[in-house]
Amino acid sequence: MTSGTTARARATAVSALLASSLLLVPLAGTAAAQPARVSPAVSAPRADGFDATALERALAEVPDGDVSAALIRVGGKGSWSGSAGVRDLRTGAPALQNARFRAGSTTKVVTAAVVLQLVAEKRVDLDAPVSRYLPDLLPPSFTEPPTVRHLLTYTSGLRPGASLGSTTEEMYAHRFETLTPEEVVAASVAQGPAHTPGERQVYGNIHYTVLGMLIEAVTGDSYEHQAAVRVFRPLGMRHTGFPGGPDPRIHGPHNRAYADIDGRTTDVTEWNMSDRWAAGDMISTTADLERLVFGLFGGKVVPRSLLDQMLTVPDIDGATYGMALQRFVIDGREVWGKTGSRPGYHTVLGATRDLSRTVVYSVNAKSARDDAFPLVQRFALPAFASRP
Repeated sequence: MTSGTTARARATAVSALLASSLLLVPLAGTAAAQPARVSPAVSAPRADGFDATALERALAEVPDGDVSAALIRVGGKGSWSGSAGVRDLRTGAPALQNARFRAGSTTKVVTAAVVLQLVAEKRVDLDAPVSRYLPDLLPPSFTEPPTVRHLLTYTSGLRPGASLGSTTEEMYAHRFETLTPEEVVAASVAQGPAHTPGERQVYGNIHYTVLGMLIEAVTGDSYEHQAAVRVFRPLGMRHTGFPGGPDPRIHGPHNRAYADIDGRTTDVTEWNMSDRWAAGDMISTTADLERLVFGLFGGKVVPRSLLDQMLTVPDIDGATYGMALQRFVIDGREVWGKTGSRPGYHTVLGATRDLSRTVVYSVNAKSARDDAFPLVQRFALPAFASRP
């Protein structure tokens, strides 16, 4: 058993105590909506810069029936930041600009970076089968084991693992329960492969859950500590980390999150997300995620030769992801980005390869786990659109 597995076992023992001390109830009533508090500002964009007017307009509409708070940071050649909304629907207190939030699947960017550092150190081979590092992972039904590269590019052929529900409503009843990464992966591999590795690209958490286990096996350390010493600390991400195992709380300043549960607006801030682990359990801030974007694309996290591979989409029909990050073309620009969605929280980070434009946002929205495009269109795309 790795030190990371041991730590998770100890943390699970206190889960029941934490659950009993946190009682979440639907909001019977909320404070009257307060005027949006918008704090745009910094330097004016260049003439060919982003559409700041559209971002200001988006923030001016917050809070609304879906979004209760929004925090946006735009960087590169010209910068801008803004926040709007409320910290808590009960009190109507203004949203915190420095709020911590559940960053969801943007965690995968950190996981990929740690693996690529191990590749640079020649402790991991991108094209070696995962069974070299996790010899007991796959049953005989996997006649062709996926490689580390397959896991990083979502082409491993692994099926989704165990979960506590597929919808926010289903998961809500189990929000204080613990499902370990080992249980998630065991349920996946027991089903056998969905397809031959490298044949199709199918986005999913399972690839990065296995990569978290690989990191622990190779380093003999916990995934959380490796992420801290290899990424967070070097980049000055002082407000980014992981909950203590099944701890459902967000420690430090944060804006409350909400979802519709059985037709009622319900506070979903406290939630044990440990089953998402290396695929989606990170807590961060917009300033810290901006540091991650600049550090990664600036070659300060992984060597540029490996960054080139990270930003290469496999030659597979329909593929859009490299390693962790997805490729988009927006207003003629190539943009690499990642979304993250947890109940009540939606996060985006994105950048052009040359860092001429970056965007990071955190939105507290009841629709956070629905189709993400309306939120992305509203709060992110204007950062890459030419100003009228």
